[in-house]
Amino acid sequence: MGLRGTNQEFGRPYNRRIVLEAIRATGPTTRGRIAAEVGLTVQTVSTIIRELEEQGYILSVREEPKGRGLPPATLRINPEGGYAVGIHVTPLGINAALINLRGDVIDSSHREAPNATPDLAFDLIGQMVPDLTRLRPGGRVLGIGMALPGPFGVESMSFVGPTTMAGWKDVALRERLAATTGLPAFFETDMAAAAMGERLYGLGAAYADYYYLYFGVGLGGVMVHDGTALRGAWGNAGEIGHIPAVPGGEPCPCGNSGCLERYLSLEALRRWNGSEADWVKEISPIFHSAIATIENLFDPETVILGGLASTELLERLAATAADGLRNSVSARTDRTLPRVVVASGGQHAVLRGAAALAVSGVLSPRFGQIFTADRDRGRDPLNGREIAA
Repeated sequence: MGLRGTNQEFGRPYNRRIVLEAIRATGPTTRGRIAAEVGLTVQTVSTIIRELEEQGYILSVREEPKGRGLPPATLRINPEGGYAVGIHVTPLGINAALINLRGDVIDSSHREAPNATPDLAFDLIGQMVPDLTRLRPGGRVLGIGMALPGPFGVESMSFVGPTTMAGWKDVALRERLAATTGLPAFFETDMAAAAMGERLYGLGAAYADYYYLYFGVGLGGVMVHDGTALRGAWGNAGEIGHIPAVPGGEPCPCGNSGCLERYLSLEALRRWNGSEADWVKEISPIFHSAIATIENLFDPETVILGGLASTELLERLAATAADGLRNSVSARTDRTLPRVVVASGGQHAVLRGAAALAVSGVLSPRFGQIFTADRDRGRDPLNGREIAA
């Protein structure tokens, strides 16, 4: 995991997050293994474990003894120890889901709202969230995460084409979402949210470095390194959809021609006059070129295919990669991993990922501030006083 505890007094909330993240990432596990992994004493870890158990975040399970002595208790995340709401705003409407700490979708809902304005979208969100959270009366709702199409803040790309979100420029997303729901609020691009969900709840947990290729109405992606998305100067790193890939190709609303997402996206499939299988065969050379570009740029352990596309479609695309990929820095003779795999999140990937933003934002040490202002030291979101119930 690469995260270490601290003996600084004001680092105690951080240590609690470190221990919780270790249990989430490697559980079932033991106190001794956690202490060795995060660099804290067994006594310190045991104290933190006791507090987390009392607060319901983790479960301690002792197996039946098979010989002399008691086996050590194993620790795991309590799926019902907390919940988060995921919101996905698209040009077609609003999707929402309630997710538990294991990433299970408790329930989801949808509201038709083509090209919704921010005012309409937040009104609908304000109606949808209580309907979901009342499914777990008394449950601890950690926060809410919202995902929107990207890239953010690029005039010629953010507000043109099939992923257009007209009227959303300069909207104070976090503030509006928090004010509407009364929950700690987070937001991301839909592709980065899906990648985060895959890290917490899917295949991403098995890799230190992977690229998440997002098939939605458009095409995007994000590189995840050591559990963290590489953001870039303006938060748009990994956006490959507008790489010109076909010289003299189809005009793109961004002003270029031959952009990847004109060929590799659900919008491109919608415009295709033929079967899905024939479309996959037609675009597979472009897909293979895109994979080689990603590999040469980012050198990932693997490329995970996900997004809004059906698992069947993604598996068809991945199957073409079995023998047809171009040479790249990833074409190593010593590799043991496939170069392309299909995400495990299914079509709930973005909603699970949006909820994961809230889970990570509250619980993960990567999002915690170990060096905070003096007035904030000692405040610990895990103690429940900063979390809506």
